[in-house]
Amino acid sequence: MQHQTLASSLALLTNQANSSMAPVAKQGGGAPHLVFIPSAGMGHLLPFSRFIGALASEGVFDISVVTALPTVSEAEAEQLAALFASFPAIRRIDFNLLPLDDATLAGTDPFLLRWESLRRSAHLLGPLIAGATPRASAIVTDVTLASQVIPIAKDELQLPCHILFISCATMLSFLAYFPTYLDETNTDHLAGDVHVPAIGHIPVNYPPQVLRNPDSLFTKQFITNGREITEADGILVNTFHALEPEALTALRDGKVVPGFPPVFAVGPLKSTTTGKEEAASAPIAWLGEQPARSVVYVAFGNRNAAALDQIREISAGLEASGCRFLWVVKTTVVDRDDTAELNDVLGDGFLARVHGRGLVTKEWVDQEAVLKHPAVGLYLSHCGWNSVTESAAYGVPMLAWPTLGDQRLISTVIRSGGFGLWVEHWSWDGGEDSLVRGAEIAEKVKEVMGDEAISAKAKEISQAAAKAVAEGGSSYRSMQEFLATLS
Repeated sequence: MQHQTLASSLALLTNQANSSMAPVAKQGGGAPHLVFIPSAGMGHLLPFSRFIGALASEGVFDISVVTALPTVSEAEAEQLAALFASFPAIRRIDFNLLPLDDATLAGTDPFLLRWESLRRSAHLLGPLIAGATPRASAIVTDVTLASQVIPIAKDELQLPCHILFISCATMLSFLAYFPTYLDETNTDHLAGDVHVPAIGHIPVNYPPQVLRNPDSLFTKQFITNGREITEADGILVNTFHALEPEALTALRDGKVVPGFPPVFAVGPLKSTTTGKEEAASAPIAWLGEQPARSVVYVAFGNRNAAALDQIREISAGLEASGCRFLWVVKTTVVDRDDTAELNDVLGDGFLARVHGRGLVTKEWVDQEAVLKHPAVGLYLSHCGWNSVTESAAYGVPMLAWPTLGDQRLISTVIRSGGFGLWVEHWSWDGGEDSLVRGAEIAEKVKEVMGDEAISAKAKEISQAAAKAVAEGGSSYRSMQEFLATLS
């Protein structure tokens, strides 16, 4: 099935708009100038790149991207390079961050440190954006910077400010309600289960576990951003109605937080940039030699590094499953630091034993190209939201193994949607008690690969995703509503 992209939907709606209500023309004439402010991490940068690319491909917007350099990872650098190479008209606003000399942050996650550096340097954004030509019409910021950027946009620059939320609507509901939870329970951290109005009961171990620590940098950022997002002019979410109907309806109806900003579900976002040649890559070529729906794709995201003993159990499970597999192995949080050799990581003899039915790599993989390949029948995933929306878009069943952050809440979307299996007791916390053994991995892989109901549901979700971005679909209409705000 050919899936219509957001860009092709935009072509339809902008042509319609230009001949009728013209929502893309700003006051005073000329195209609207949107300034995007992404943060760090591929999970954040990827949806920004896709959304920006979809808008830029129509040629009816002026677009600038605030770019903090150098990037934390090579993957981010390559993503930005592909965006600017694909759309030369996009302006880059280089953002020179202030030094982050804070001894109390030693040992902090490098991506979280970049968020904090961006936040502490945010006061420099006002003059940068004010000096942009043509004058900015609106700002679209990452949620991690919301508490800093929204006041700058609205008070200093008198510009509307939207948030591009990079996780699911379910997580947005939790973020929006969390300040109310804190106020009602008179606490400053996650201290128990949370009941989000119109969403339901959220066990204490589902949200990011770092929220249990009130002194955590993440917790402080999360709370301040959660309090500020109600002041945004709108929130764009990479989801679609059929995937999260309850959460989207609750947010839009003001049942989670009264008076919440408009929520625009514009997903699933797909790539519009031209990067590395997918057809020439070894994984894609290898997939082309495999039978339809026979391959298990195994990947745990750009920020997740498994311990060596867990990697060995995964290898044992994949070998024992008897299934073909494509496995992207990651041993460090930052890709520049990943120098381990595969033979050392996987153990002597593994690659030889699975030769022909398994391909293991530590190299960059075009995940979207992998998931849309007809040979792929299952995705064993950490459940980052980009990965989930890609699986949903291409009808690939999922075996959920969330690792950190919002991923357990995201796994509830997979479970409620019926297009995958979540084994709740699987953990990445480390130690003998949390180690998931190879025998159980093999059992669950075979179970989902053979589950016709899950496969049928994945196909149904894929069809709903295609319908959402097609003319007249829910995401198409939501995007049209957003564009109308730019007039």
